Amino acid sequence: MALKGLDKVAGKILNTFGGDVTIRYVTGNTYNTTTGRIKETVSDTSVKGHVYDVSANEATGLVQAGDKRLIVAADELATAPETNDRVVISSVVHQVIRVETTFQETAGDATHYELILRA
Repeated sequence: MALKGLDKVAGKILNTFGGDVTIRYVTGNTYNTTTGRIKETVSDTSVKGHVYDVSANEATGLVQAGDKRLIVAADELATAPETNDRVVISSVVHQVIRVETTFQETAGDATHYELILRA
């Protein structure tokens, strides 16, 4: 049975015990005809999250040993991260490899996102 307001509880726990991370949303690219370069359009959102290593026995085809797992509260983000986005942790930029969303059973609201990251 899911608890009503579990999304708020997840946010409070992560805000209390989580570390600072930045979700870098990649929203598009623009091509500069003068320089011939492509420039990404990004926007950063700072949140608290819990980061830990993926264990060797969790490694599968997509998830590799050495990847990181990040949990962030859904109510702290306007939109869910996607695989084209990045996460900055202690000045290290990580690519989002996979996003798993956990929902409340009764309300259907997202409580938190679990991201697999690779530096």
